[in-house]
This record gives sequence, structure tokens and C-alpha cells, in this order.
Amino acid sequence: MFENLSGKFAGVFDRLRSRGALNEDDVTDALREVRLALLDADVALPVVKDFIASVRARAVGQEVLDSVSPGQQVVKIVNDVMIEQLGGAGAVPVNLNAPSPIPILMVGLQGSGKTTTSGKLALRFAQRLRKKVLLASLDTQRPAAQLQLAQLAEQAGVPSLPIIPGQTPLEIAARAMDTARREVFDIVILDTAGRLSIDQALMDEVREIRAATDPVETLLVVDAMTGQDAVNTARAFNEAVGVTGIVMTRMDGDARGGAALSMRAITGAPIKLVGMGEKIDALEEFHPERVAGRILGMGDVVGLVEKAAETIDQEEAEKLARKMAKGRFDLEDYASQLKQINKMGSLSSIIGMLPGAGKLQAQLAAAGKTDIDQTVLKRQAAIIGSMTVKERRTPDIIKASRKKRIATGSGTSVQDVNRLLKQFEDMSHMMKRMNKLGQKGLMRQGLAALLPGNRRQF
Repeated sequence: MFENLSGKFAGVFDRLRSRGALNEDDVTDALREVRLALLDADVALPVVKDFIASVRARAVGQEVLDSVSPGQQVVKIVNDVMIEQLGGAGAVPVNLNAPSPIPILMVGLQGSGKTTTSGKLALRFAQRLRKKVLLASLDTQRPAAQLQLAQLAEQAGVPSLPIIPGQTPLEIAARAMDTARREVFDIVILDTAGRLSIDQALMDEVREIRAATDPVETLLVVDAMTGQDAVNTARAFNEAVGVTGIVMTRMDGDARGGAALSMRAITGAPIKLVGMGEKIDALEEFHPERVAGRILGMGDVVGLVEKAAETIDQEEAEKLARKMAKGRFDLEDYASQLKQINKMGSLSSIIGMLPGAGKLQAQLAAAGKTDIDQTVLKRQAAIIGSMTVKERRTPDIIKASRKKRIATGSGTSVQDVNRLLKQFEDMSHMMKRMNKLGQKGLMRQGLAALLPGNRRQF
């Protein structure tokens, strides 16, 4: 999501780092570029002004201008201010500190992903916290909204409130809370109706439901892809009903990302969760310091490790590590890795968590790697699946006739098979290079040292 903003910041910081010393004009010029980058990313103007003022107050100081590495010091200041802007260090969890059943009210405009998020949240509470969750749809406006939530509840493996036609949202809310008390539920997630735009009827309905249920959390669901409109929506809901937390959906999309930087300042409410995909389990905690790191090109290695720990088969990983240590890596291992990567989500989201991701993506593009996406990975898995065990273990024997047979069996072309074999060869070289570089060498030279263009050094 933050690729454009991250790229612009990278250019500014590279110029700052290249200077041996900084004067006030250098800092002013850099902050002008930062300001333009933030505005272009749809960050609200008052937020941009406060951000620049905070950075300037700290950056135009004796300790920075005369620092041993002033450019790096300015980067740190920008990072610190951005973390503060996003809500401070550490994720803010959903508040469950209340007697059961705990009501959680989901509000937002139609199309923001509110109903889907309700299902994701129910799965998160049920699986991670072992809570007994009841899902209840109060949306009598949108056709089939209640059926949609019932289907999501089934996917999440949690109960949903039975549908009784003709009931008002207030009656449904009362029935949900009564059911939760009688059947001893821990949490009740109340999915309210949305509108295509903010209107008085919507706000009146939400206010009435909030007054009747007294929710511990009122979570506003906003679509990050709508940019400045998401900020305006958050402001309106907060003024009308009071918002205790924000859930941003489609954070894995190709949006400018300014809404995330504006939310805390505009509403005073923290971003608590973010939707990172369509899957029912694609809901994550919002960590301001990690997001700031990704925006500023420092990556989110902690987040990547956590994602890997949740999805990667530990036994398989250890088996592969032992093989790699012996210099052995074949197409069966490659296929296994494709499955693991698919479990972790989109490649763009994984690469975005790596330090220097912007530069790495540019170098991958220069190396002709822009076509690697989830579809290509599935195609490659099909190609490997059409090979014999001998071919997977000794790819060198795959010549013209075998390539034609494999292409036919996998429903692909010989060119696709050639492309896979070339990428496998590149990966094999990368593995060998990692072993030669060692941990210190890899940290010193960075990820770019593993790219094909650098192979000639060995």
C-alpha cells in the first residue's frame, strides 16, 4: 500500500545521507519534499502541517546539524514522529475488559468491508482467545446482508443469530444480547447497517443501537482505498457516535495510504486492526512502529517473522535447512517453498516487509522479475507436479522432449517450463551465494547482493 510514499521518502533520505553535514536549508528542502509526498499520499492537510512542524522542531537543532551522521539522525526523527502520528509504539488491542457478554458494535459505510470484518473478528476471538462468540446482523437495509453474515459465521465456525424477518435493528440487538446472556456467550459482535454516504437516518440508527446495547467497543470500519474520503467518514462517525477504535480494510491494496496516517489525529481513536486480504483469517493487529518502518523503507522484519511462524510448517523448514546446509536444493524443495509462500499471502505484501523493499522491487523489475505473482506460483506448482520424481530431483535431465511432455501435462507452454527452470537455477545460485556470504556478509551487503546481477562476483 505504501509503495509510492516509501519510494519518495527513500529518495529524500538518500540525498540527506549522502551529505557529510547538513545546514538548515538542507533540512528545509528535505521537509518540503516530505510535505509534498504526504499530501500526494492523501494525508489530511492539518496532519501534514503538524507532522512537518514536529519534525522541523527536532531536526533544526544543534544536535542534528552537527551530528556525526546528520542525515541518519533526521531519518530517525521522521521515524519517531511518524510512529507518534500513527498512534505510538505498540498495538492497541480490542478492549475485552468487561463482564460477559461483551457487546462490540461495528459501524461504517456500505462497501467498507464491515460485514466481512465482523466475520474475521469472530474467527480471531474464537481461535486465538478461545472465546465463545455470537455474530448478529442488524442490517435490514441491504438485501441478503443477514445471510452474508450467517455464511461468514459458518466459515469462522461460530454461531450467528437466527434471522427473524420483519424485526427492526433495535429488536435484533435486544434479541442478540438476550440470547448471549441465556446461552453464556463471551462476546457479541453487532454488525450494523451502512449507507452509501453519511446521512441523518444512518447516524440516528447507530446512536439508538449504541444507547441500547452500551458496547465496550465501537469499531469504525473504513476502506483504506478511499483515501481522504475515509478520513471524512471517520470524522463524521466520531462526532456523531464516538469511536473507540478503527479497523482499516484493504490495507494490502494499491492505495496511497494517507488515511492511515491521518486517522489518529483526526479522531483521537487508535487503529486497532487492519484487513490484509479477502480470506477469513486476513485480519492483523496494527503496529504503528512497524508501519512507519515499512513507509520509511526499514521493513517490518518482526511482522514477517510472526507471519512465517503462523503459517510455515516448522518440520518442513528444518528439513529444508538441513538440505541447504549440505548444498542440496531440488525442485521438490522448490515446490514445498511455493506452498509455504502461498500460505503467507501475496508476494507484494511479503516483499513489502523486507528492509529496503522499494529498492529491492526496483532491482527485481530491472532483472525481469515483475511477472512473479500468485498466479505464476500456482502455474509453477502445476508444472512441477507434472514432472517425474527423477526430474524433480535432477532438473538437469529435463531436455526438449521432457519439457514438451511436462508443458502438456500441466496445461502450460514450453516457455513457461523454461522460465520455471531458469528461476529455479537463479534460486539455487542464490542459496549458494547465501552460504558463501554467511550472516555477516549478507547483513553487510544487503538483499541486493543476492540478485542475479551480482552472481558474477563468485
